[in-house]
Amino acid sequence: MYSQSIHLDNLKLLIVDDDSDTREILTLLFELEGAEIISAGSAHEAIEIISNFKPDILISDISLPDEDGYWLLRKVKNLEALKGRWVPAIAMTGWASAADQEYSLKAGFQKHLCKPINLDELLFAVASLVNLNQYVMAKC
Repeated sequence: MYSQSIHLDNLKLLIVDDDSDTREILTLLFELEGAEIISAGSAHEAIEIISNFKPDILISDISLPDEDGYWLLRKVKNLEALKGRWVPAIAMTGWASAADQEYSLKAGFQKHLCKPINLDELLFAVASLVNLNQYVMAKC
């Protein structure tokens, strides 16, 4: 586990993964750092959640039971753009090749992390996106 605390107070995260254990572990991890978490088991469930919950960061598996994470990211970006918002996103996936990583980044994810997820790496990826998001929003 990580040795240094990262404070993510009041950060809103939407975690999308069809594995309930993964959702539970990530929820606990980020709640311990002060973040507000809502999780979904499918892309369509995530889209329903976004109508009421405005996440600062999306963390999504690529392989989901209904639509894939790429579809979800396109929908989220379109919905948030209508509100004048930008939501950075992290792909979590078992697809670990260089081509898979390149595809995720070209699809619009800011980070591509391979499963099994290294929790330290995920925490630091979120922290770096918090800084990126604050910079982007300040420029708008």
